[in-house]
Amino acid sequence: MTRGPTLPAHRPPHLPTPLDAFNAASEDEVGTLLLHCLRSPRWSRRLADHRPYPDVESLLAAADEAAYDLLPADLAEALAGESLPELPAGTYSAAHTALTAAHAAYEAKFGHVFVIYSGDIRPTEALDHILEGIRSRLTNDPEEERVLVADELRRLARGRLLSLLRGAGPVTSAAPPRDAASPRGAAPGA
Repeated sequence: MTRGPTLPAHRPPHLPTPLDAFNAASEDEVGTLLLHCLRSPRWSRRLADHRPYPDVESLLAAADEAAYDLLPADLAEALAGESLPELPAGTYSAAHTALTAAHAAYEAKFGHVFVIYSGDIRPTEALDHILEGIRSRLTNDPEEERVLVADELRRLARGRLLSLLRGAGPVTSAAPPRDAASPRGAAPGA
């Protein structure tokens, strides 16, 4: 059997990824995108100012690092931009009542909306997860809750950034940093 000439290796052209677009976007565009993900102008500016990012993991690491430097006022701004977690379609009205009552108790105690990352939770388990989270965290003192809230905001931001940059390249994990203070799971989605 005779073979024809061997063709040179074909390399597909580099196609821009969502991360490439993020790195090249105008300051205003990136600011708007980051504010949607992070809910804090200072946090958003810090990430925007350090572009370009070589990969998604670098961006996520920068988001985590910047979150640790947020002042209480910055965290309050991020919390003010959050809303109650959404319940799956078809959730019965008693569930809405239970969630509203639990959230009212939480907000009365801590003075801000309850946040919890729920990206890993099946929609059918979301209500139980949220209610359990509120009830268990109502036993926290304000300082303990402040630490947990900051961790949940970081996890929410990571999830939103990953959604924004889906397809931007390999990402090993959407999990929180290994040194995160909370072993808890989940929060309102993007």
